[in-house]
Amino acid sequence: MEWYFRNDQPIYTQLTQQITLAILSGSIPSGGRLPTVRELAAEAGVNPNTMQRAITQLETLGLVTTNRTLGRTVTENAGALEEMRRRLAVECTENFFKEMGAL
Repeated sequence: MEWYFRNDQPIYTQLTQQITLAILSGSIPSGGRLPTVRELAAEAGVNPNTMQRAITQLETLGLVTTNRTLGRTVTENAGALEEMRRRLAVECTENFFKEMGAL
């Protein structure tokens, strides 16, 4: 995964957004296993605590579930994934019109 960070938001928020996009786009498939927090943190070049905070956000959103024996996996709830895609599309569209209005 390619990681991009900006200075306008906390890193954990950007991690959450980037992993969410990977899940919703299918780069990380439904039911697929996520790498460990340490592996993801090393890949992104961030502190494991920061990555843990991002993963916790994904669990709160219902995109990731933790299973004692399997580790963390992407939800298989197609309805939840579709709803998240719809919300993200609306948010992106609203931001686009807001930015264009500012021009």
